[in-house]
Amino acid sequence: MQFNETTVRPSDQDSATAWMSAGNCRNYPPAVFFPSDGVGVDRARKICADCPVLNQCLEYALEQRIEHGVWGGCSERERRRILKRRRTAAVSR
Repeated sequence: MQFNETTVRPSDQDSATAWMSAGNCRNYPPAVFFPSDGVGVDRARKICADCPVLNQCLEYALEQRIEHGVWGGCSERERRRILKRRRTAAVSR
């Protein structure tokens, strides 16, 4: 099976990911959101900045424990920090 942009993007029929079809990222190749340097991360963040589904995207990445790429305007490192803060907050309750 060959993977291409169509293969890896979820179907609009999948209710858990239907929001993706409204994302600013739909107008860019997936590689833009999987950069290898800080400049690429900044570019992806700018695309995400005014995205109508920014929060859904970030929550999806956090819930699915997605380790790579920019999701919801956050890098891998930023998402790890968010998860760590949430775990710490949950333990201290």
